[in-house]
Amino acid sequence: MIPSRAFEGRTVAVFGLARTGLGAIHALTAGGTSAIAWDDNSMARDLGSQAGAEIMPWREWPWESIAALVLSPGVPLTHPKPHEVVAHARAANVPVIGDVELFAREIRSGAAGEEKNRAPIIAITGTNGKSTTTALIGHILSSCGHDAQVGGNIGKSVLELAPPTPKSIYVLEMSSFQIDLAPGLKPDVGVLSNLTPDHIDRHGSMDNYAAIKARLMRQTARDGQIVIGVDDSFTAAIFTGLAASGGATAWPVSVGKVLGRGVFVVDGVLYDAEGARAVPVMEMKDAPRLPGAHNWQNAALAYAAVKPFIKDMRAIAAAISSFPGLAHRMEDVGRIGKVQFINDSKATNADATARALAVYPDIFWIAGGKPKDGGIESLTAFFPRVRKAYLIGEAAHGFARTLDGKALYEMSQTLEVATDHANADAQGSAAVAPVVLLSPACASYDQFKDFEQRGDTFRTLVARLPHNVRAAS
Repeated sequence: MIPSRAFEGRTVAVFGLARTGLGAIHALTAGGTSAIAWDDNSMARDLGSQAGAEIMPWREWPWESIAALVLSPGVPLTHPKPHEVVAHARAANVPVIGDVELFAREIRSGAAGEEKNRAPIIAITGTNGKSTTTALIGHILSSCGHDAQVGGNIGKSVLELAPPTPKSIYVLEMSSFQIDLAPGLKPDVGVLSNLTPDHIDRHGSMDNYAAIKARLMRQTARDGQIVIGVDDSFTAAIFTGLAASGGATAWPVSVGKVLGRGVFVVDGVLYDAEGARAVPVMEMKDAPRLPGAHNWQNAALAYAAVKPFIKDMRAIAAAISSFPGLAHRMEDVGRIGKVQFINDSKATNADATARALAVYPDIFWIAGGKPKDGGIESLTAFFPRVRKAYLIGEAAHGFARTLDGKALYEMSQTLEVATDHANADAQGSAAVAPVVLLSPACASYDQFKDFEQRGDTFRTLVARLPHNVRAAS
């Protein structure tokens, strides 16, 4: 845990007592700050009390003596309208921040009179691929002898990470919600993967959403570097603006395009063109847990992000090749006879699902859940790869209308039924290498707590099928 001493001797309020809120309470109290807190969930309030906070309804907080409000990133800050607690804080001139801001103030400033903690920070954001890129960066750094502390929107909350040592490098996945609440975060390396419409209900427009992602790049230290995937129009525009701004050095990353400078993958080969000429680094086929063009982008982004800390490209390539992959992200969870089972539960929007559908030629596709704007219309080009779709959750009827006349489907409703039926159909098909793919293109909240629970359930269901051979770990 990293104690937070920015508000030592004062009172800080915490609203929302999930992972980040509880981490904030532990850090604040360890740093000599009094914490008051509230959550609408009674069990969460009990956990907050155990963590050391005084539990009090937020309307009863002593606003005149509160130094800051630490807000859970899941609580609306701006759209569709600010939560009442946010409006109340603003009226009382209380700054609204997140746990990442507490982390930034501690790592960059330390306590009064102390040496500054200058452990490097790599911050990764984007719509898709940021979790894999974050984990891959951490894996490369650890493999090459660094103390990689990986957290943020993945794994541990930032304040639950270990305090800095001379070998520490913090690798933080950053959601748009977290960026909004961390104006003081100044990473040494900022990474932006890609941008497609997502969370528009929380940001009001695609332009607002893109602007928040760009903000993190602009906050990158001037003597640091920015790494941006430039294969979509939004990120390409952000790169162009930042490259001309005179701030941190900006490096473009592409898959499918040869770049005059930057890092790119063409024909399955990763190239480094940060020097005078493009140099081949590795063949992506040597990284079996990073299949598909989207994972090649993740690898290229990670490669560029670690270059300031690791000069030996062969060591970086070896680490990329040994990456074990992430749970719920095109995770191989088993095989029965000729049928492979892939858990891509993290694909909570159509763009993420497109990346999986592009990899496999004969797919028995489990899709559905809580729908997002746009549905699966954008996936029409991949429907010829779908032998049959098995539709679950609230999105089933809408997805059926899109699939009608373009691909076979059934209304499975539940993941259990979908898994059983997909397995039976795949086993009986003429396909040489059929894949049962859970890639929902939906949020999970209609039937599951989160995408992890959905993916874990799928893994369990596959394990219970007869004659399953578990994927190698």
